Amino acid sequence: MSRIARFAWAVLAGNVAVILWGSFVRATGSGAGCGGHWPTCNGDVVPRAPSIATLIELSHRATSGLAFIAVMLLGVLVLVTTRETTGDTRPPHPARATAVVAMALMCGEVAIGAMIVLLGKVALDPSLMHGVFTELHAGNTFLLLAALTLTAHHLGGAPRLRFEGRGPVVLSLGQAFAGLALTVGSGAIAALGDTLFPSHSLREGFEQDLSPGAHMFLHLRTLHPLLAVVAFVLVIGACTSLRARDDVPAAGRTLAGWVMVAVSTQMVVGVMNLWLLVPIPTQMLHLAFADVVFILLVLTTGHALGETAASGATPSAHAVATVPVG
Repeated sequence: MSRIARFAWAVLAGNVAVILWGSFVRATGSGAGCGGHWPTCNGDVVPRAPSIATLIELSHRATSGLAFIAVMLLGVLVLVTTRETTGDTRPPHPARATAVVAMALMCGEVAIGAMIVLLGKVALDPSLMHGVFTELHAGNTFLLLAALTLTAHHLGGAPRLRFEGRGPVVLSLGQAFAGLALTVGSGAIAALGDTLFPSHSLREGFEQDLSPGAHMFLHLRTLHPLLAVVAFVLVIGACTSLRARDDVPAAGRTLAGWVMVAVSTQMVVGVMNLWLLVPIPTQMLHLAFADVVFILLVLTTGHALGETAASGATPSAHAVATVPVG
């Protein structure tokens, strides 16, 4: 594996860490730690006598800034090291497109984060727009993970994706991603509801959720466990189908098996999270497994829809220059 491929995997891992730290910021209600200022913190580059909430939010901004620089650097390196040579008739390296998409999505992360702060949709704000921004942020974040995963996958020598003539495989993968979309969307709102309206027992939580006058986030929080079960069935069914197909490479079938293991573990952690009244450590663990399941499913897609798997042909080699990164 080239150095740039290793760097790509490191960038992906770093972004997962930033995502998990972001969940800690949300769970502790520290999103307003820097007030309504962005990119400064309470009007200062380095705040004086900061509170714990300020330190938590400031650390998240700092790590997010490092993640932004890393993704931009990765994109530039990919574009430079995979540039076409004169007379080269081969298609562009597949990592070029995914790296550019990752750069665009990272800019989207920054824009959404800035809007959330400047509009005050942080901490304990119960407005509908807080939920809308939460959903936008979660969706953009998972798309970013997908782009970074495919970039690292292609830099490791994997061929580009091919969809022609792969209808049944695409259908199974689409079913699995649809299941994950249910958990990501409902889970983001459920987590926000847990932060805004904590409960001291399961009974109290259900009474809150089912009360006719309850906040909309509480009604949506009730749906998350139900949608999680539906998502589990969809993902398990899709992966079972992929593992039974002879036209899916061995690596793809193996990864589909790991998706099944990871999503099953995620369900167990989800039940534990609910039973323990969503303490912060299990919230973060639950999100971590959601990230793992998603990344594994993206890698499954990369192997199942690779040109080699689709056509049986040997993929054309793309030269990726080895550059001293890290």
